[in-house]
Amino acid sequence: MSPNGSDRSPRRPMRRKLLQALTAGLVLATATGCSYNWEDFPRLGMPTPTTEEAPRILSLWQGSWAAALAVGVLVWGLILWSAMFHRRSRTKVEVPPQTRYNMPIEALYTVVPLIIVSVLFYFTARDETELLDTSKKPDVTVNVVGFQWSWCFNYIENVDGSTGDAKTDENLDAVPNKWKNQFPDNAGGVYTCGTPGEENPQTGNPGPTLWLPKGKTVRFVLTSRDVIHSFWVVPFLMKQDVIPGHTNVFQVTPNREGTFLGKCAELCGVDHSRMLFNVKVVSPERYEQHLKELAEKGQTGYVPAGIEQTDNEKDREAKQL
Repeated sequence: MSPNGSDRSPRRPMRRKLLQALTAGLVLATATGCSYNWEDFPRLGMPTPTTEEAPRILSLWQGSWAAALAVGVLVWGLILWSAMFHRRSRTKVEVPPQTRYNMPIEALYTVVPLIIVSVLFYFTARDETELLDTSKKPDVTVNVVGFQWSWCFNYIENVDGSTGDAKTDENLDAVPNKWKNQFPDNAGGVYTCGTPGEENPQTGNPGPTLWLPKGKTVRFVLTSRDVIHSFWVVPFLMKQDVIPGHTNVFQVTPNREGTFLGKCAELCGVDHSRMLFNVKVVSPERYEQHLKELAEKGQTGYVPAGIEQTDNEKDREAKQL
């Protein structure tokens, strides 16, 4: 009993303030955790970004960890608070007061999760919209063809020694007109196809090598010949499914030269683990030289892109035009 004769414990205002402080800290940390600069935090297992878009993905990853840590601190704090302030008294053996309803607490554990989910949804939707934006005209277009058990790369480019037109080439019929209409005019193109046993001559890493120019916006048009694959260049921090009968597209701008690992990130069959490839980012001049070398080797035109879209998909694409 308190000195003034009341049964109300003087510790209750302190408990209430502690609970309010923990709640405010959680909301603040969750609301701001996704907005920090990615360089201010460790990468938390992510590789160093090598495209202009990748830091946005890394920042979202780090912000999600910050929010998860804030939730963890709140839960740990409540557990310790309950253990310290609501432990059984050694001098009192009676049953403590039973509280059937506590509206502030019930409102708290309803509102706080809604705030957390809403904040995470906002940042995810914001970044996804930016990352999947293809309104900018690309400098380079590559049709990535996945098949069991390797990759082909159609470079949609005007290359000396290669004649044709990517917009009318039958091998690219699997690509919807929405994207074909944006191909360069009279792009004869060149290609490279890999096998699981192929290796990069510089690094010895298995799989074919996709060449890209540094500082140029690259549009990847993803098609499949058989089953669902997933195109993942690890340090790009970006991957998308390669789906038969449906074309996915995304764009990146490599900003660091080097040879990087890529792989299929979708379980696509018995030799899924062998669907590896390399991405070599070089100067624009060296990239153009490589395309000419492919043309000199006779790798002109395009390999079949894959399975054409179904009627439903074609109708959906037409509505978007």
